[in-house]
Amino acid sequence: MNTLPRRIAHLDMDAFYASVELLRYPELRGQPVVIGGRSIHQPEVLADGSRRYARLRDYVGRGVITTSTYEARALGVFSGMGVMKAAKLAPEAILLPIDFDAYRHYSRRFKAAVAAVAPRIEDRGIDEVYIDLTDLPDDTLTLARRIKQAVKDATGLSCSIGISPNKLLSKICSDLEKPDGLTLLDGNEIPMRIWPLPVRKINGIGPKASEKLAALGIATIGELAIAEPGLLQDNFGRGYAEWLHAAAQGIDERPVVTHSEPKSISRETTFERDLHPRRDRTILSEVFTALCNQVAADLQRKGYLGRTIGIKLRFEDFRTVTRDLTLPDPTADPTVIRRSAGECLRRVPLEQKLRLLGVRASALSSSNTTPVMIESPQGELLLFSPAR
Repeated sequence: MNTLPRRIAHLDMDAFYASVELLRYPELRGQPVVIGGRSIHQPEVLADGSRRYARLRDYVGRGVITTSTYEARALGVFSGMGVMKAAKLAPEAILLPIDFDAYRHYSRRFKAAVAAVAPRIEDRGIDEVYIDLTDLPDDTLTLARRIKQAVKDATGLSCSIGISPNKLLSKICSDLEKPDGLTLLDGNEIPMRIWPLPVRKINGIGPKASEKLAALGIATIGELAIAEPGLLQDNFGRGYAEWLHAAAQGIDERPVVTHSEPKSISRETTFERDLHPRRDRTILSEVFTALCNQVAADLQRKGYLGRTIGIKLRFEDFRTVTRDLTLPDPTADPTVIRRSAGECLRRVPLEQKLRLLGVRASALSSSNTTPVMIESPQGELLLFSPAR
C-alpha cells in the first residue's frame, strides 16, 4: 500500500487584529497603527464626520501592544512590547483599543472559509491554523491559491501560507514572505532554504535558548543541524537536545490534530495600576466576580464542566501565587465557581498590592456531545471540529 507524501499547510493571518481594524478605518492604511492599551482610546468622530485618533505619545499607564501594522513594526514596535516603551519608538503611531468580539467574528469566518476547501484543520488560536492537504486531489499550488482566495472573499483580509511535509517546516515557511505570502517547500530544499535562517525561526526555540545557542557559537539552523549531540545534551538536557537536533534536520512527525480537549479554561486580567487588597476591595471584588462569570460562560459555551477551580494572583513585586480547590462534582455554575474561587482566595495572605488576578477551571469533562457547527461565508452550516 502506497502512502502519499504529507502536505501540511500552516496558515497565518497577516497582522490579524490590526488588519481587522483597517477594515473599519480604511483611512489608516499605510500608517503605523498599534492595537493595545486601555479601551478608552476610541477614535473621536468630529463634526465633519472625520475621526481623531489617539497617538502613542499621549498614552499614560500600564499596558502592552497586542499587535501592530507592518508600518509600525518597521519602527520597532512589536506585540508584547510595553505601550510606554513603544511610545518612545513611534510617538506618532496611532493607538486603537482591542475589540475581541470583532476579531473572534473574523476568526470564525476565515476558518469556515478554509474548512469549505480543506476540512482537516487544526485550530491553533484566533489567527492561525494547520491544514492537512495530503488526501486532497488538487495540486498543492492550486489548493493554496484557492484557500487564500476563499479567506480573502470571506473576510477581506490577507493571509500567508507555508506548505511543506510537516508542521514545523510549514510554520517557518508561512513567515518567510509576509504579508500575503505563499511558500512551498520540498524536503530536499531544507539545506538551501531553511539552514541559513536564524535558530529563533524554529517554533519552540525562544529568546533564552537562542542566547544559549549563540554562546555556543550556534546562530543558524544549519549550524544547529551539524552541532555535536553531546554538546547540545550537556547544555540543554537529553530530551530538548534531541528535539533541537531533529528540528534542525526538518524532522517533525506530529499529525494535524482536528480535535483536542483543553486541559483548563481560564480568564485573567492585568490591572492598569496595582490595586490594594483593602482600599480597592470594591474594584477587586467586581473584577473577581466578572472573571468567575466569564469562566462559567466559557465552560457553558464550549460544553465543559470543571471539577477543579483555581485562582492566580500576581503581586506588585511580580511574585505569582496559585491556589486550587477540587469539588465533589464538576460544574459550570457561576455561583459555585465564584464561591470556590473565593475559598481559594481566602487561603492567600493579601498583604501586597495586586498586578494581576485570574480564575481557572480544570479537570474538565464534557457536558454534552453536541456536534460543533459553524457558518460558512455563504451562510451554509458546516460540521467543524476545531481544537478548542
